[in-house]
Amino acid sequence: MAPGCTLVLVLMLTTVALSRTGAVPVPSAPRALPPARGCHVAQFKSLSPQELQAFKTARDAFEDSFLPKDWDCSTHLFPRTRDLKHLQVWERPVALEAELALTLTVLEAMANSSLGHSLEQPLLTLQNIHSKLQACVPAQPTASSRPRGRLHHWLHRLQEARKESQDCLKASVMFNLLRLLTRDLKCVASGDQCV
Repeated sequence: MAPGCTLVLVLMLTTVALSRTGAVPVPSAPRALPPARGCHVAQFKSLSPQELQAFKTARDAFEDSFLPKDWDCSTHLFPRTRDLKHLQVWERPVALEAELALTLTVLEAMANSSLGHSLEQPLLTLQNIHSKLQACVPAQPTASSRPRGRLHHWLHRLQEARKESQDCLKASVMFNLLRLLTRDLKCVASGDQCV
């Protein structure tokens, strides 16, 4: 055997042996949240009773000023069948971040209304959660992390929601707040334990 072929064979065998022992990183599909620096959302598995009460107070204030005829939506923006558990673990923060971004946009617009005072604490809490969650979401999607399947459908639905009437958006967001906090956020904070 020629000396050059022997060297190539030795290098190939070494690479295979190191790959099997784990000494060389081998790319694999992400099983948990991407290893992003500063991704600390486990603290949001449950919010304090005071924080939840602030959200309930804001929702109740909205309900008191809400007329059912104002809520004329062409679609259900947050259908009951939608559940983060159906997404892959790495997709969940992406979906929740998009949902939080829409929620913040709507609530910040409502802050200038008569509900402004009741929205102060919920807005601060959501802004804090959103800033922490952004550290868990890749800044630029890679070819392997581009939204597909359920995640793509989820993100598309949230994008389309912006075309709904303002009254529809307000009602949908307000009536989804507690679900977002007690179910969706808890699921993302639980990582791969959310099943």
